[in-house]
Amino acid sequence: MVEMAEEASRLCPAAEVSWGDALRGPFAALAAGDRAALETVWVVASRRLHALALWRTGNEEDAADVVQEVFVRLASRHADLGKVDDPHLWLLAVAHHAAIDTTRRRARRRTEPIERAGLLIARDGDPESAARAAELSRAICRLPDAQREAIALRHFGGLSFREIARITGVPTFTAASRCRLGLTRLRQLLGGSR
Repeated sequence: MVEMAEEASRLCPAAEVSWGDALRGPFAALAAGDRAALETVWVVASRRLHALALWRTGNEEDAADVVQEVFVRLASRHADLGKVDDPHLWLLAVAHHAAIDTTRRRARRRTEPIERAGLLIARDGDPESAARAAELSRAICRLPDAQREAIALRHFGGLSFREIARITGVPTFTAASRCRLGLTRLRQLLGGSR
């Protein structure tokens, strides 16, 4: 399982643990009424929020809608941001809940299958890496939403199980279990060779 996570991490941009610290200043500025700080938050967080939303929804359009919704909430609730202890966890939690809402709405309308979503992309242009990324993406798409999201937050977001639990609103043990079960299922889907 560790090898699979390492390979997936190689195919996907590595998480920077310090992005939470980079958001503290802009959050304080937004709380003080400085709307220009919204652009800084966008630069620091939008890619990560989009990745989480894509992993949760499996649809590019829905992921973009989720990110837009997060920033609308951010702009409209700027006065409350001074009370936020962990800006990155707050943003991820808002994205998580927005993605769930979007997925529920999408379930009521006809959509493109999640299997078509390219959750992992080879960055080096190597055809073998691209094929491997596509194979992993297809396997990941076959996981239940909660397991797919737990794996994304843990292995691509670099979050602890406690942080995942806070974002998703479940006990820490449940967050860890979802990740473990998802990795076990991925191993099965990939033929046990990983």
